[in-house]
Amino acid sequence: MQTRKTRHQFYLPNDLSAKLDAMAARSGSSKTAILTDALTAWFDRRAANELDQRFGIRLDRQSRTADRTEQKLDYLTEALGLFIRHQLTLTAHQPAFDAETQRLGRLRYDEFVKLAGRLLARNSAGAASSAPPALSADQK
Repeated sequence: MQTRKTRHQFYLPNDLSAKLDAMAARSGSSKTAILTDALTAWFDRRAANELDQRFGIRLDRQSRTADRTEQKLDYLTEALGLFIRHQLTLTAHQPAFDAETQRLGRLRYDEFVKLAGRLLARNSAGAASSAPPALSADQK
């Protein structure tokens, strides 16, 4: 089945015309095939440029937002590390806790680990995270 083709007439500079003739002289090539491939490649590049112009601004904005988020996460991680180091240094020289204080501390720690596990499980399942539940009276 033949496709319909439209005849075009145009002028090429002499050096470009000579290159086209040399390429078409090779076996399996024709001027039509060479020009068709060249025009297709040119239009494809132009379309890619149009996509860059259309979506490039949005992609740049998203990239900057991701960079800021990563920077804030780095700051928060560093602040948390400094806070933990400060707390461990501050409480390192305090006297040992009595039995009731140790029991309450272990209970709070266990509840914290359970809550963190539930939040991680919920976030990994793709559900929206909600506010953590309030501590009960015996955990305070």
